[in-house]
Amino acid sequence: MDGQAVRTYVADVLAPTLQPVDTVVLDNLPAHKVSSIREHIEAAGAKLLCLPAYSPDFGPIELAFAKLKSLLRSAAARTIPDLWDAIWRSLTRFAPTKCRTYLAAARYAAT
Repeated sequence: MDGQAVRTYVADVLAPTLQPVDTVVLDNLPAHKVSSIREHIEAAGAKLLCLPAYSPDFGPIELAFAKLKSLLRSAAARTIPDLWDAIWRSLTRFAPTKCRTYLAAARYAAT
C-alpha cells in the first residue's frame, strides 16, 4: 500500500466512521506519513498516535535472529534446498539454555 492509497482509505473509509472518543494508532511506515492523513483524522474529532521508531532492544527475538542471520551468512547457501538445510542446521545450534537467556535479557520470565 502506498501513501496515496492510505490517504484515500483514511479520507473515504476510516475518517467518516471515527468518533471524538476514537484513537487511531499508526506505525512508522512511510505511507502513513503522507500529508493530510492527520488532518482527516483530527477533523473527525479523533486522536492520532504515532508509534515510536522500532527498537530491536525491546524484542527478545532480535538477539536470536542476529545469531541465525550470522549462521546463515556463514553457510553461504545458494539454492533453496541448501538454504532450508542451512536453516535446519542453524536452528539446532540454539540450546534451550541460550533461548532462556535471550528471553531473560529482554526481561521476560524465562522458566
